Amino acid sequence: MNTLITLLKQKSLTIAVAESCTGGNLSALLTSQSGSSAYFDRGFITYANQAKIDMLGVKPTTLDKFGAVSEQVALEMAHGVIKNSSANISIAIISIAGPTTGGTKNKPVSMVCFGFCFHKKCTTTTQYFDGNRHEVVKQSVAFVVSALEKTTVKQ
Repeated sequence: MNTLITLLKQKSLTIAVAESCTGGNLSALLTSQSGSSAYFDRGFITYANQAKIDMLGVKPTTLDKFGAVSEQVALEMAHGVIKNSSANISIAIISIAGPTTGGTKNKPVSMVCFGFCFHKKCTTTTQYFDGNRHEVVKQSVAFVVSALEKTTVKQ
C-alpha cells in the first residue's frame, strides 16, 4: 500500500472508487494514511442496482442484459466515477461475495468483476477468489492495490 501511495503522490494522481461488494473497504484503506486527500478524491458505495443507476449512470438495460455482476456493469461504473469526480484513476468493484448463496454456474460465489480507468483508458477483468465473504472482500481490495501499483508504475 505504501508503494501505491508514494507513486500516486509522485505522479500527482488521484483516485475515486465505486464499491459494491467491498462496501467501502477499499475507500477505508486508501484513506487510512495521513494526507490521503492528496490522492483520494471520493468514493461511491453503490450496493443496490438503483444506486448504480442514480449515482454512476449505469444503464438499466446493461443491468438487465448482463446482470449486476458483470464486466459490462463494472465498466459503466468506472466510467461513471470518472464522469462524477475529478480523479485521474477510477476503480469499480462488484461481486457475488457469498458466503454460500447468490451464485450460479456461470457466476459463482467469489466471482469479482473490476473496472479500471486510467486517464480515461478503461479496462475490465474478472477474478475468482477463495474463502468466505470477508476473505473475498479482503482479496478484492488487495487485488486492486496490486493492480494499481503495477499500472501506476507504467504511467
